[in-house]
Amino acid sequence: MVRLWSEESAGFGGKGASKECVEVAFLGDAVGVRDSKRPAEPALVFAAVQWDVFVTAVGAGRFDSAESGSVG
Repeated sequence: MVRLWSEESAGFGGKGASKECVEVAFLGDAVGVRDSKRPAEPALVFAAVQWDVFVTAVGAGRFDSAESGSVG
């Protein structure tokens, strides 16, 4: 049996907030992402290239929240 989905915890929500987790499945030329608390719900599927751009932007702090809570 191959485990397709793996849980990725990023600690979204900031200091003191509840931790939000997603599950990620690498599907060759695509990547699936779903809510770990609702695995029966539909998943989002991205082209692997789109996923790489997103992960790079996250690593660069592109989606870090300002103290006001806005995403920039």
